[in-house]
Amino acid sequence: MALIALYVFAAFIVIFLAIFIKDFIKNRKSHYKYHKGEVIMAFILLAPSVVLAFFLVLLPIITSLGFSFTNYTLGDPNNISLAGGDGFGHFRDLVSEFQVKGDFYHAIKNTAIFVVFVVPIQIGLALGLALFVNNKRRGTTIFKVCFFAPVAVSLSVTAFFWREVLANRPDGIMNSILANFGIPNQDFLGTDKILGWMIAISAWQGCGYQMLIFLSALGNIRKDLYEAARVDGANAFHRFKTVTIPGLRPTMLFILITVFIGACRVLIQPMLLDQGVYPGSVTLSLYMYNQGQKYGNVGLSCAVALLMTIVIGSITFLQRQLLKEKKK
Repeated sequence: MALIALYVFAAFIVIFLAIFIKDFIKNRKSHYKYHKGEVIMAFILLAPSVVLAFFLVLLPIITSLGFSFTNYTLGDPNNISLAGGDGFGHFRDLVSEFQVKGDFYHAIKNTAIFVVFVVPIQIGLALGLALFVNNKRRGTTIFKVCFFAPVAVSLSVTAFFWREVLANRPDGIMNSILANFGIPNQDFLGTDKILGWMIAISAWQGCGYQMLIFLSALGNIRKDLYEAARVDGANAFHRFKTVTIPGLRPTMLFILITVFIGACRVLIQPMLLDQGVYPGSVTLSLYMYNQGQKYGNVGLSCAVALLMTIVIGSITFLQRQLLKEKKK
């Protein structure tokens, strides 16, 4: 593995130098004068970032890609061979498990449901909160702080907090409150309810961050456009439709992509709310984590990661193509 890392690092350096030489030749042809001291200083400043990017980003990606075609396990790390004889054994196993509706099937189903619901809910909440605090009125700053507060708290702490609130115990916070009204103990985190709570908690915890991004974009929309719309007799809804939405289009695309990617990678919520006990809470990220850490099947875990990367990358590309502004 160390030898492979060395080869990859050497190839990385060669590519980096090739890009530099190409840029150098291009600027020489355009009569741009290079200053030796500036070039050396630039390389010195870039070196730490390049090394960190290689060891913390590029090398793990390449290593994971290679492991996805092998039967590498934590129990026997020295015995590595191609999975299934041709390297595609893990992918065939995943297809078979999906067909028989095993854990992989439930992981895909739960992740898809989570993404379909949490993305529009979280973005809608964020936009609504941004529009609410965008007007200059007394107390707006307090509302901004309150709406953003859940984002400042660690997601692990948030999930643990809600697990205690919704705990299926007489001393659970929610059940303790209901007991005062004579309502019997409720299983809020049951197998048919856990996914709904995951969606609600995730949308509540994350919408404050997108609210700030929307708020910044709202401040950049020209005020004279609203005045012109008022002069033309447009009501609040038509001003929102014809001025606000077009002005937020680039920001909406950015938020849609980031929220979508984050939703596809949901892990902390199912891991802490019920530790992935119910099939209704297993997501792709949790399935991948369990295969790699709990069962030691690193090869299969990396295969799932590769499939997730391909699917998320493809959908993100389609989103950019469908929603990007057309050049006039």
